[in-house]
Amino acid sequence: MKELLVIAVSSAFVSNVVLSQFLGICSFVGVSKKVETAAGMGGAVIFVITIASVTASVLYKFILEPLGLDYLKTIVFILVIAALVQIVEMFLKKCMVSLYNALGVFLPLITTNCAVLGVALTNVQNNYSIIESVVNGFATAAGYTVSIVLLAGIRERIEGNDIPYNFQGSPIVLVTAGLMAIAFFGFSGLL
Repeated sequence: MKELLVIAVSSAFVSNVVLSQFLGICSFVGVSKKVETAAGMGGAVIFVITIASVTASVLYKFILEPLGLDYLKTIVFILVIAALVQIVEMFLKKCMVSLYNALGVFLPLITTNCAVLGVALTNVQNNYSIIESVVNGFATAAGYTVSIVLLAGIRERIEGNDIPYNFQGSPIVLVTAGLMAIAFFGFSGLL
């Protein structure tokens, strides 16, 4: 139980996928203009990463590894992630049209979001059990969600402020993300 807590805290805060490992930056910067949109993207990422972690672990442990096909793990994981993203996209298009439209091109980009693939490969690399893979996947996605929602909240607050011309737009977002990364670095003293 203690190991699962360590994995969860480490994945969500200490080794935050966006602010520490710099994976998933495209959607992090692109979707973080409004808190509602960022929370919706975070929910989609939580679903995809958690289910992808379970599916990838099961496929790896019970099919790829026993058959000596572990060199195919990256291709198999990408196919699993693509299928899951398609399911999420169909669900949002049918049930949450406004969120689907708000996410726009960034929703299909979850397929190529290196954070999702990075979690699946980390689970295999660290030889996590299926339960540990689920905890790692969910905690990583929760850390992503916390980060993107925090950035969206900060962006909403600074939108009306007087920012020097050279820092307007992407530069101030990247500076803000850098400051958030420094703040999250403080969690490294916990473990």
